[in-house]
Amino acid sequence: MLLRKYMSLLGVGSAQIDLILEKDVLTPGDSVNGKFLIKGGTVDQDLQLIECALVMVNLKNEAETVLDTVTIDIQLRIQPDGDNEVPFSFLLPLDVPPSNKEISYHFKTKLVFKQGTESWDEDMIKVVKG
Repeated sequence: MLLRKYMSLLGVGSAQIDLILEKDVLTPGDSVNGKFLIKGGTVDQDLQLIECALVMVNLKNEAETVLDTVTIDIQLRIQPDGDNEVPFSFLLPLDVPPSNKEISYHFKTKLVFKQGTESWDEDMIKVVKG
């Protein structure tokens, strides 16, 4: 048990997060809705917060720009092999240009625990003209 606890502190067997979106093709100003699905790892872990950033990627030079971030303070004990859901809602800015061969978008989500490493997830979206 002690070995599993130390391994989860290093990121091996720690809880994982997945952002499930209702739709992934959006227009500027749309409300983005979905849920975070949090799957427990090999030991229980205390979740401190969830951070989710809307990132624009310039495909020419691979530069990433964070457009906006949602932070959810949450005190939740993630049980081993358990599933937890947290609702997600985000308003897409009105001034984002549409996705094209030079610009793409994704949500980058991070779980932050009181102890241990962070878990990450990335989910692509496509922005089209309204």
